[in-house]
Amino acid sequence: MRRLIIIINLSLIVAFMMMFADCSDSSNGRKQVSIGYVNWSEGIAMSYLAKVMLESKGYDVMLRNADIAPVFVSMAAGKVDVFMDAWLPATHADYIRKYGDNLEALGVAYKNARMGLVVPSYVTIRSIEELNEHKEKFRNEIIGIDVGAGLMNETERVIREYPVELTLKPSSGATMVAFLQKSIENKEWIVVTGWTPHWMFSRYDLKFLDDPQKQYGDAEQIQIMATKGFSDKDPYAAAFFRNFSLDNNQLGELMDLVEAYPMREEEGAKIWLSEHPEVNEFFPTFAEK
Repeated sequence: MRRLIIIINLSLIVAFMMMFADCSDSSNGRKQVSIGYVNWSEGIAMSYLAKVMLESKGYDVMLRNADIAPVFVSMAAGKVDVFMDAWLPATHADYIRKYGDNLEALGVAYKNARMGLVVPSYVTIRSIEELNEHKEKFRNEIIGIDVGAGLMNETERVIREYPVELTLKPSSGATMVAFLQKSIENKEWIVVTGWTPHWMFSRYDLKFLDDPQKQYGDAEQIQIMATKGFSDKDPYAAAFFRNFSLDNNQLGELMDLVEAYPMREEEGAKIWLSEHPEVNEFFPTFAEK
């Protein structure tokens, strides 16, 4: 069984939970839903789309950004209603084992998600097993994302098991992409921790390195989780999230548009929604709220 090392900054968790202390109250009589999200492109895009759609039905939707551990802690404590970016059965399994008794699964937002080590297509190696032979070309490093992310913990295990003689350098999703873009512009070799769905695959010519040991496992699902009792508290919103599911093309286009509007992600989600009226089928047919 996989063991993930979860690094939790307790002060950040407490601060994050305090942000939600009164999130279930409504001063204007409108129903409220709080959605926690992490700075991962697919989760940002889906969370803003859900916000736009639910607000069209009269909801007040609050989006709160934090690292993965505080999101799960706050959701288990009932301070966050929904998280739309849980990678299962492997990546976030430790969080489910720890907090699952206080959570409920609503649905699958995306199938066939994948993670691993990613390089530009002009890099001539094909497999993780070839990294050591060319480690100098990669500056002896793998550019990672946030400390404590499931992908980072999986990659640390991959480095041990193969083994790989490169050092994993934590950064953030945005910083990782910035390093990738600069290297591609200069035709330099670089290896990063990557995943699909992600808009970078539509913008750059990239490839996953083969994983002959299958250390990263098989394809995963991106599931929508909620605090326990959410379905009873708000059957309409819960049904909406159960119906929420995007295919590869839909999510790819959504991520592209949301990423194209930095600091105005909601605008990108609105444009995408105007071009994809079919997703209004996510709304349940019974009476609203």
